[in-house]
Amino acid sequence: MSGGREDALAEFEGLVERYCRYLLEVRGLSDNTVRSYRADLASYVSWVRRRGVRPLAPTHRELRGYLAELARAGYVPRTLNRRLSALRGLYRWLVREGACEDEAASVVASPKLARTLPRAPSDAEVDRLLGSVGDGCPVDLRDRAFLELLYASGARVSEVSRLDVSDLDLAQGQASLFGKGSKERIVPLYETALGWLRRYLDESRPVLLARAKDPTEALFLSTRGRRMSADALRTAFERRVTEAGLDPATTPHAMRHAFATELLDGGADLRSVQELLGHESLSTTQVYTHLSVERLRRAAEGAHPRA
Repeated sequence: MSGGREDALAEFEGLVERYCRYLLEVRGLSDNTVRSYRADLASYVSWVRRRGVRPLAPTHRELRGYLAELARAGYVPRTLNRRLSALRGLYRWLVREGACEDEAASVVASPKLARTLPRAPSDAEVDRLLGSVGDGCPVDLRDRAFLELLYASGARVSEVSRLDVSDLDLAQGQASLFGKGSKERIVPLYETALGWLRRYLDESRPVLLARAKDPTEALFLSTRGRRMSADALRTAFERRVTEAGLDPATTPHAMRHAFATELLDGGADLRSVQELLGHESLSTTQVYTHLSVERLRRAAEGAHPRA
């Protein structure tokens, strides 16, 4: 391979790394999200190298060829869309930085996705999960407060992990959540959740904090007194799901689905639900209207004598 070609690829790899740092430091995306972007773009860089594509001037045809190669390798449409989204973001940034003149990725059509509805646990399943957690030890009390907060706020587990004690306003009955891009939103909490959070802060968190080597303002603490990561919170959730005898496929995100569905079933308007969930696009929230209707349909089928 010629020296000029190698230099161009090295320059492009450096720009990709700069873009990933921009996502982390300027856009405020999470470490996990940026790690996914970096992996997707590394795959594209590898393809560019193999195919001899000019990385700063790819054609529409070449980019379609990249997606076609991924499809032949067995990647599902959702993965193809994610890879294409990463490329669109990269090339938009490159144009703004003056590194390239064309944004060919923006005109590449996205693969069609089959519309799937998120699964929301039923009221009975949520009650079963919450009711299965006792309050006999600091960890039990912590996990009950965590589960109640998930259901009361519709928060992503990554948002709960980032919470500090100061992000709770128990007097006003609300929490400040920091979502994607570090965007803040205020979410009201119902009294039952507030009660469990007060108990956790008064009885459990001081015990866990006493085990810490260094002081921390993190809301949810591990048995060693450290901030619980999103993965640690997921592990705690999965353990409680198992103890409650629920479907092992139930995830923390399912509580977010349940939160949104209950709001819509209760008559909340779509814009309010969008605000509470922290969705940038209303179309993202609209999937829950379909889910709400589907629940009503199932209820009717189960209750109607001719169903």
